[in-house]
Amino acid sequence: MKKSTKNLLFLTSALIAGMHIYNRVVDSNAERKNALKVDNGHYYKWKEGNIFYTKNGTGEPILLIHDTDSGASGEEWAKVAKKLAKNNTVYTIDLLGCGCSERPILTYTNFLYVQLLTDFIKNVIGEKTDVIVSRDSSPFVLMTCANDDTLIDRIIMINPQSLVSLAKVPSKQSKLLKNILYMPVIGTFIYNIKTRKSIIYERFTSAYFYNQNKVNEKDILGCFESSHRNKSHSKYVYACQKLGYTNANISFCLGKLKNKITIIIGNDNPENILSANQYQNQIPEIEIIGIDHAKMLPHVEKSDEFIEIVKPLLEK
Repeated sequence: MKKSTKNLLFLTSALIAGMHIYNRVVDSNAERKNALKVDNGHYYKWKEGNIFYTKNGTGEPILLIHDTDSGASGEEWAKVAKKLAKNNTVYTIDLLGCGCSERPILTYTNFLYVQLLTDFIKNVIGEKTDVIVSRDSSPFVLMTCANDDTLIDRIIMINPQSLVSLAKVPSKQSKLLKNILYMPVIGTFIYNIKTRKSIIYERFTSAYFYNQNKVNEKDILGCFESSHRNKSHSKYVYACQKLGYTNANISFCLGKLKNKITIIIGNDNPENILSANQYQNQIPEIEIIGIDHAKMLPHVEKSDEFIEIVKPLLEK
């Protein structure tokens, strides 16, 4: 029995040591290419951690908010921001736990991001702003509007998450899985396996882009680095997003909104159309515009066409 116990302890220690080494190698490889640039950015000292953002151009303000999927950051808007900055003051923000912003160990919720957007608009932008938001970050913007109608003017959502999935709350099993992913070595190892570069590449080629030939290595490297900066502490956002902690039943607040809302979808993903229709059923005034030969990231894959759609929507 003593020998068996010693062997078990040895194997367990060796396994954990191997996981730790793997984790450190992943972190080192992710930041080696330096794909995320901070040279032209700024930091907003928020109560939960420093928030990285960029500001370019002059004119009426526009805030660009990235998705919350693993590896997401303000780099999602690289092509779009430059073009919009010709006529507007364009802000991009790395949400807490993402990109070049800090990644504190806490539970990431819809309300946390509503607080962040509220404070950022008040303290950094300083005036009412238009917002273009990507995918699963859309409910943060809608809830911010419902809480304070002086912050956001026009809203453009790109492939927003369905209202049905947003209404799902974490279960007891979700809480258990969250605790496992938050573990220092084992949780980080699981996260690193789930967000390795090959998985990110597969997401781009199968779900994000319609045309695989348009997938850019720079985008892959940017997502990979964002996923694993600061010892892979993006795992906390990943766990909360995957397990439903960032969800919120926003159906009740939609009727309160007076904003002009437009939804832009990639036509080659049927789920995008179904989700957009759910919002339009709640607010008939919502306009839905589709981009052909695009899936989840039409603003990245077809940025020129996206800009041509967005420009008239932003005109006073």
